[in-house]
Amino acid sequence: MALIKAKDMAYGRLRSPDLDVMEEFLTRFGMTRAARTPSALYMRGTDPAHHLHVTEKGDPKFLGFAYYAESEDDLARVAKAPGASAIETIDEPGGGRRVRLTDPNGYQVEVVHGIATLEPIPLKPRQKLNSGEEPLARAGELMRLPKGPSQVKRIGHGVLNTPKFAETVAWFRETLGFICSDDVYAGDKSNLIGSFNRLDRGDDYVDHHVFFCLAHEKTGLNHISFEVQDIDDVAMGHNYLKQFGSYEHMWGIGRHLLGSQVYDYWADPWGRVHEHWADSDRLNIKNGSHLLPAEEALVSQWGEGPPEKFIIHASP
Repeated sequence: MALIKAKDMAYGRLRSPDLDVMEEFLTRFGMTRAARTPSALYMRGTDPAHHLHVTEKGDPKFLGFAYYAESEDDLARVAKAPGASAIETIDEPGGGRRVRLTDPNGYQVEVVHGIATLEPIPLKPRQKLNSGEEPLARAGELMRLPKGPSQVKRIGHGVLNTPKFAETVAWFRETLGFICSDDVYAGDKSNLIGSFNRLDRGDDYVDHHVFFCLAHEKTGLNHISFEVQDIDDVAMGHNYLKQFGSYEHMWGIGRHLLGSQVYDYWADPWGRVHEHWADSDRLNIKNGSHLLPAEEALVSQWGEGPPEKFIIHASP
């Protein structure tokens, strides 16, 4: 029985030595500043969440993930977990309350509730598509996409590489109520090397995964992922970031098999990988879970397969 069932992912927390450089990258990536203090940067998307990305000032490091609790009662339950903090008032922009935990890899996991929301940011208007069963949806009108960065809507998922694979997956399921969408094996079916996990919101539909864990000799953040407006937005963001010639492109554009997202991955100035995606599979409790071999699971439906530099990437 899980301790709680997390409501959603809230944000990722990193550390960077230069907040100006980090804000420039995240703005070009498609986020907007929600707040900034002398010691931290808080970036938001177009959805109402106050922030979905926190950067503290300091030596480069991945600090951890944060997830929303359904209620104050859930915070109280989490606070009883081994090693958990007491319920704290968050002394950061947006406020709210939280309990801090430590996952099996030593990373901080924040369970938060009551953080302020903001007015949504309007999305850039989109024209209809002349395709499929609606070949005249845009009859007589020329398609002209706006230029500029993607528009990040919300945070979607985080991915960890770890040699403590089984322990890490079990901890997230038992603590936050994640359920398996797809487990991935290599060779024997008992040799699990990857696990895609989603929120358990009962009959409500959620993203195919909120947390992916990959067995690896290195420990660290593989990537942190953000939903954008649509597939055009993924491609527009790719072209926009590419023009600067200063950010490493890690993988994409393509469409995953597991989750089905159209994806594109970029490293920030300190090598932490950030993903744009659009069009995820959405599942609920009735969809169950699956077990697949790695050669069938970790592929793209179109686009190139994952490069070695992406698979082995782990930002400590």
